[in-house]
Amino acid sequence: MNRVAQLRAVVDALHAEIAALKRFDVAALAAATGAKEAGIGALAGPWRQDEVDDEVRALAEEAQRLNETSRIYVNLMAANVRARLEALTGLNSQVYTRSSAAA
Repeated sequence: MNRVAQLRAVVDALHAEIAALKRFDVAALAAATGAKEAGIGALAGPWRQDEVDDEVRALAEEAQRLNETSRIYVNLMAANVRARLEALTGLNSQVYTRSSAAA
């Protein structure tokens, strides 16, 4: 697979990752994240200037936006879990603090 096709595959994996996050589908999330990481690994290394055209730039920008969207979903889910745990435990402070991690 050439690098442009690999970049397209990363974009597809990011779409799948976001869809899995929306559905709370852990198995699909693991598969999509694995595909994303494998694709990013395949893209590592320097690119020749003649390889970076408008299509590559557009795909890279789309991948960046999608990855940011994934990050936002993960942060929202983490905040939701934290709020639920606080409601269950009655604790309004962080469960894991620097002092408890050292203990």
